[in-house]
Amino acid sequence: MENGKAKRPLPKGRAGRIVFSLVVTILTGFIYFYVSLPAINPHDEEFYGFLIFLCVVYILCVILTTAGGNLKERLETAQRPRLRDGWNFLKKHCLPVVIALGLVLLAAVIGEIVSMPIFRAAAYRDLLTVQTGDFAQDVAQISFNDIPTLDRDSANYLGDRQMGTLSDMVSQYEYSNDSTQINYQGRPVRVAPIAYADLIKWFTNRDRGLPAYVVVDMVTQEATVTRLTEGMKYSFSEPLNRNIYRHLRFHYPTMMFSTPEFEIDENGHPWWIAPRLVKTIGLFGGRDIQGAVLVDAVTGESQYYEEVPTWVDTLYTPALIMEQYDYHGTLINGFLNSILGQRDVTMTTDGYNYIAMNDDVYVYTGVTSANADQSNLGFLLCNMRTKETHYYVAPGATETAAMASAEGVVQDLGYRSTFPLLLNISGQPTYFIPLKDATSLVKSYAMVNVAQYQLVATGATVSACERTYVQMLSDRGVTEEPGLPSDQEESTGTVAEIRTAVLSGTSWYYIRLTGEDVFYALSAEENRDVIVLNEGDRVTITHAPADQADGPIIEAYGLALG
Repeated sequence: MENGKAKRPLPKGRAGRIVFSLVVTILTGFIYFYVSLPAINPHDEEFYGFLIFLCVVYILCVILTTAGGNLKERLETAQRPRLRDGWNFLKKHCLPVVIALGLVLLAAVIGEIVSMPIFRAAAYRDLLTVQTGDFAQDVAQISFNDIPTLDRDSANYLGDRQMGTLSDMVSQYEYSNDSTQINYQGRPVRVAPIAYADLIKWFTNRDRGLPAYVVVDMVTQEATVTRLTEGMKYSFSEPLNRNIYRHLRFHYPTMMFSTPEFEIDENGHPWWIAPRLVKTIGLFGGRDIQGAVLVDAVTGESQYYEEVPTWVDTLYTPALIMEQYDYHGTLINGFLNSILGQRDVTMTTDGYNYIAMNDDVYVYTGVTSANADQSNLGFLLCNMRTKETHYYVAPGATETAAMASAEGVVQDLGYRSTFPLLLNISGQPTYFIPLKDATSLVKSYAMVNVAQYQLVATGATVSACERTYVQMLSDRGVTEEPGLPSDQEESTGTVAEIRTAVLSGTSWYYIRLTGEDVFYALSAEENRDVIVLNEGDRVTITHAPADQADGPIIEAYGLALG
């Protein structure tokens, strides 16, 4: 007894201290592994941190169990332990672990050095194969019903608002704000799982899982909650073994993964797509993707595919693609040139967006010079499933400059620009910019010519904006006399019914022709002849295709009497 307290006995004997230290190291190591989930892979930097942690824990245990009393006595007598004594102690009691710690540190330092671009510039440059393409030929004009009119923030806002309308879910679940842009049944959409509202809600609902996911149509701006017959048991909102990261790590302990993305297949079944991350240069350099593990979000069943199914849209992330192009563009003439002369050095601009083509999702970003001024040299389109990348020469304004130009046209309304989407309009590279209000709702659209960013057209609808823009290109001599938009149709007949409405300060006329059930919507601001129209008049109306009808209403572009 000492001061009325019993001293807690330390393990006796060398073997006992070793066993005790090993047990403590294993237990703390398991906790560390369970929380941080490093890959058991020499290419993962976190793996070296894990090994260092194990070595340090073991050495501390040995110190406390072997030299605890002696150290306490030295401190009480004001004798400072000497460094030499400490080294002799470590050599005597845990030399193998000290050697292992030194080797791990040495391997990590050497691995970091041999992976540096200064020594492997050519390998970093060749991470991404870039082909030069012809924009007007490669990028077809996209139909209005394929043009995304929302950005990520607006889509998440609509998804969150839709969740708030479901009284049976809103008290238990919330919108995850973890949406992924995909092509679903031929349409660009964003999909996101719902999440447990808090830890208590997880505990009371974990047996049934997450009962739904949210789909936001990027064209119609319609958000829907899709209910599942069986809930999703595996997600990021699971705190324990069914957490998607932890589930992947326990089933694939040696694989490194990029952040798993939530997707649905063409049947609407939910999956987690976990791209397999590989390091191709030295130990830690040259990040790339090699296949992916597909995890069923409901059952947790998983399979690794080196060639993923074609319905998968997001294998390569925009950040990785931009990182690889920045290596390609800056190291094109070697490492020294990237720092000193910077001849032909290019890099991506800040920001990106998505475009849907040929049932795949492509990421778009601009390319500028090393000075990162207010002009682009061109832009990239990269297939997010195959990494096929094309560079298009198109000197002009950066996305930021185009956004500012669009905002200047509507500055009296206070609308804010979203990040542009690149379109082919009349063969011209064109920034398409949805303009949203303070509540993140899209209220207008702008088209800005890439080469001449002072050419800005706006409209309340995509089709109206395009008509104004095409006419502006013709008036300025950029293109020849404009023809009909690619997806425009005509209907001729006798006016059977006329209805009117005022929307956002604009007068709209809705015209139904004899023998038809649909109404054609015409803006009085853009079609003055509609004001004097009477029932019984014979007219020819140019309008969007019938498959773009919003219920019984089809957007019309123009009106000809007689």
